[in-house]
Amino acid sequence: MNAVEIEEAVSALAEQPFNADEFPFAFLQAFGNKETTLKRLRKGESNKSDLGGVLQTNNVHIAIAPPGEVTKTLAGLKASPATVRAKAKFALATDGDTFEAEDLTSGETVACDYSDFPDHFGFFLPLAGITTVKQVRDSSFDIRATSRLNRLYVELLKDNPEWGTTDRRPDMNHFMARLIFCFFAEDTDIFSKPLLFTSTVEQMGEKDSSNTHEVISTLFRAMNTKHSERATANIPRWADQFPYVNGGLFSGSMDVPRFSRIARSYLIHIGGLDWKKINPDIFGSMIQAVAEDEERGALGMHYTSVPNILKVLDPLFLDDLRARLDEAGDNSRMLLNLRKRMSRIRVFDPACGSGNFLVIAYKQMREIEAAINQRRGEPNWRSEIPLTNFRGIELRSFPAEIARLALIIAEYQCDVLYRGQKEALQDFLPLDAENWITCGNALRVDWLSICPSTGTGVKHHADDLFHTPLDQAQIEFENVGGETYICGNPPYLGSTWQDGEQKSELQAIFERRTSGWKSLDYVAGWFMKAADFGIKTNAVAAFVATNSICQGQQVPILWPVIASTGHEIAFAHTSFKWANLASHKAGVTVVIVGIGRNPTAKRRLYDEAEDGSVLAREVDNINAYLVPVPNVYVEKAATPLNQLPRMNFGNKPVDGGYLLLTSQEVEGLGLTEDQKKRFIRKNYGGAEFIRGIERYCLWIEDEHLQEALSIPALAARIEAVRKMRLASRDKGANEMAARSHQMREMLIGRSHAIVVAAISSENRPYLPCGIIDSQTTINNKNYALYDAPIWNMALIASRLHWVWVGTVCVRLEMRFSYSNTLGWNTFPVPTLTEKNKADLARCAEEILLAREAHFPATIADLYDPDSIPTDLREAHDRNDEVLERIYIGRRFRNDTERLEKLFELYTKMTTRDGAPKKRKAEARA
Repeated sequence: MNAVEIEEAVSALAEQPFNADEFPFAFLQAFGNKETTLKRLRKGESNKSDLGGVLQTNNVHIAIAPPGEVTKTLAGLKASPATVRAKAKFALATDGDTFEAEDLTSGETVACDYSDFPDHFGFFLPLAGITTVKQVRDSSFDIRATSRLNRLYVELLKDNPEWGTTDRRPDMNHFMARLIFCFFAEDTDIFSKPLLFTSTVEQMGEKDSSNTHEVISTLFRAMNTKHSERATANIPRWADQFPYVNGGLFSGSMDVPRFSRIARSYLIHIGGLDWKKINPDIFGSMIQAVAEDEERGALGMHYTSVPNILKVLDPLFLDDLRARLDEAGDNSRMLLNLRKRMSRIRVFDPACGSGNFLVIAYKQMREIEAAINQRRGEPNWRSEIPLTNFRGIELRSFPAEIARLALIIAEYQCDVLYRGQKEALQDFLPLDAENWITCGNALRVDWLSICPSTGTGVKHHADDLFHTPLDQAQIEFENVGGETYICGNPPYLGSTWQDGEQKSELQAIFERRTSGWKSLDYVAGWFMKAADFGIKTNAVAAFVATNSICQGQQVPILWPVIASTGHEIAFAHTSFKWANLASHKAGVTVVIVGIGRNPTAKRRLYDEAEDGSVLAREVDNINAYLVPVPNVYVEKAATPLNQLPRMNFGNKPVDGGYLLLTSQEVEGLGLTEDQKKRFIRKNYGGAEFIRGIERYCLWIEDEHLQEALSIPALAARIEAVRKMRLASRDKGANEMAARSHQMREMLIGRSHAIVVAAISSENRPYLPCGIIDSQTTINNKNYALYDAPIWNMALIASRLHWVWVGTVCVRLEMRFSYSNTLGWNTFPVPTLTEKNKADLARCAEEILLAREAHFPATIADLYDPDSIPTDLREAHDRNDEVLERIYIGRRFRNDTERLEKLFELYTKMTTRDGAPKKRKAEARA
């Protein structure tokens, strides 16, 4: 369950008559507990309570209190030995009138009327496995409001199905935007009386809802009519008390969907919420999910936390503004100059969605401006930061609408906060009809038409603020020389997942620049457009992106082209989880990369520690792999550049599962021991190799094929492989049908093979590698050096190789994805003497002996980062000591120093006559 679903369930529980016997189970069900779990609690099988309540281990202790004794009951729960033994996170007591709870870890408490406990649903989200609790609690109103709006939206579409069609969906979305504005306005004094909109709909509308749509339509018409024109427009007196809003929000069609009794009830309930609490930072993305069928199923998952957004905005420009504020102190002239500078800053999000980044940027700048005004003795000074400086491009019309609405709400809230309610109201209405969010395809639109360079302006106009769809920016604006900061979180989409239209967009951007553009993630298009934009304007850009654009084969495709425009990486945030609010959902792994043409001498590199804290370093350079070393692009090499043995993929079965066997299936073949030796081999996939899981395969040499075919069980499997390969759409598989007794490759060591798993956890301090004998083979989830000298294992098992592979190879989220062409063939190794090789061979043997001492422990067991055996860790330390002395005569101090040396050696290894090979992209630039 996600946060919105939980809120809905908790609210539904609070609306039902209180049932003392059922409440604990219903409460747990609202937080995602399955019926089987609740059944065991009901029977007492898993209920550990010693007070007659319900105690769920590692979760919560709930008790129903006698009337008036809730506080006393809660104290009893906290003091209960069973609560301590079960490691409960929460204690909760209620008598149906009062509700009290305590977080037993932090000591935070909740005390409220029973009917109000849904307001605190965020307090209990750890019960559902949601860890971003503070962010949810800070946005609990937005989640409740979104949940109610979603119910209303679904109900209206049920009764007005035509409003859900492609033609009418924009009208429906525009209607929802109008409602949101009215709910906000009636709670924030923008309308003349509290609850003016909701109460008018309730009073003037029939209880059977038959005329609700007519009442709302009349109110919308009033808000689109100037007071001087209302008499001739036949606006009824009961609607005349509504202000003239303008700005296009209420222009156009006044058509309103018909309301059922249920829909009318939902609307009135929504109006009863306290809309002063709306948080425009995130509200837009939640409303966006309400209006889009494909996203409504993920309602509540689209929250982008303010701290995550600030990871982009702070180093992009906000940190500098704050530093200038500190530097100015109370100097009136310096403060005035800073205020003027800020009034000319443009923030541009070319994938703005519902405006999260723009709203946060606006609010942060208003906070800095307010501090300037305070220091200058001008606390009520009207803001000089125009909303029209916060530009965006959004592909879909409704999010673009909501982005404008979110910015309008943010401006009003900031005016109330910094200037006071009276001044805020005075300047708020009527809304301005200028439009500064463009609805269009960011990879097709000319960004200079939206944020022009110095001295030029946009001259396009629209009749109203919320006109859609928009083909261009529609505001008359001339850039007077201010800075432009480009930011955002564009769509990711790896190359495999792009549709034809998206491929054509990247083709138009990259085709003349690099032949490898088809391998790029979709987000690369935004980086390239930003770099092109930065050639003609004073701009710096920073985007959230999949970490794959800074790993593996994409680096030498994308970043030399970016560099050819004169852009360098100004700051970066290394890989971290961009999490959402869904229960047990690990967000996508991302990086943040900022690029500019004239970055400061010192660049900032941010890393996230295990506890979530962020560490910042000032460095001389950040390369495309986001490490503080010179700019180097590691490209795939078909053969080793380092004079090392050739590394091969394991054997790919392409068998439909018929060549691979479990131990039980081997026994079921009915083979003699001699036949087993001839036709069966142990076979490891990546997971099997790491976890020591026994798997087998058919291994039939051509010379033994006739004998194998004479054994019915083997013949049946061979025939099944043949049919599978012939039925495949893959021509290669079709061709392999002629030798269906074998895998695609038949590689096996004469004496041994050194194996390294293709996919492995980044949490292990060393790559999972080892040695297998000549009776064992591997599949394509591993790589192998067949019959190579054992000293090669010392290289693979080293911290140096771990660091190199983790930097230059692709990662799957954070997991290592080993590559022979990128990880092994490019690994920089100094020339090794025979003594060096002998020393490394001895180190590899010591690692293997240390593992053997702990038999039958597997690689997974032995390399758990919290419990590596002492002798094994010491063997690895000796291996690293020996190898690193070969590189620099001593141990490296840290991984950064390791990378510096490795990139230095790689550069030497790939240069001619001391000069780097010139890249095609750079030569064409």
